[in-house]
Amino acid sequence: MSTDAQRVIFVCTHNSARSQMAEGMLHAWGGERFEAFSAGTEATLVRPEAISVMDEIGIDISGHTSKTLEPFLGEAFSWLITVCDQAKEACPTIPGVAQQAHWSIDDPSAVDGDDAARLRAFRVARDTLRDRVHMFLLAAGRDDLPRPATQHIGGERG
Repeated sequence: MSTDAQRVIFVCTHNSARSQMAEGMLHAWGGERFEAFSAGTEATLVRPEAISVMDEIGIDISGHTSKTLEPFLGEAFSWLITVCDQAKEACPTIPGVAQQAHWSIDDPSAVDGDDAARLRAFRVARDTLRDRVHMFLLAAGRDDLPRPATQHIGGERG
């Protein structure tokens, strides 16, 4: 990794879904300009639903492990991005962080229902994170990301 790479750590409560997905996206799309990490205020297991929905977009997070913030304390980071409200409250900052952001993403693990309903919730979280990571990268100067076709709201223009 380049010594000029911006180090970004994504934090949520259990480091099991949202922060893992965000880390995978930034790693896949950030190129050499970024180093991506994730952690939780607690460590659990990476959710199989998160692995599955990330695989649907061509990103493999099956080798990720859940970890706490402890191993990262004292390291320098360009960004700390909390992706859940509980993590923002529990971890307002850590030493060595230059900038912070908060993305309030609903917890797909909290959704009750059958497998299909749960997968839908994980896809919604994934797609919301995808949009946020794309905006983050665009703000950081990445202009080679896929862009949606232009659509006009309210009918045709002429």
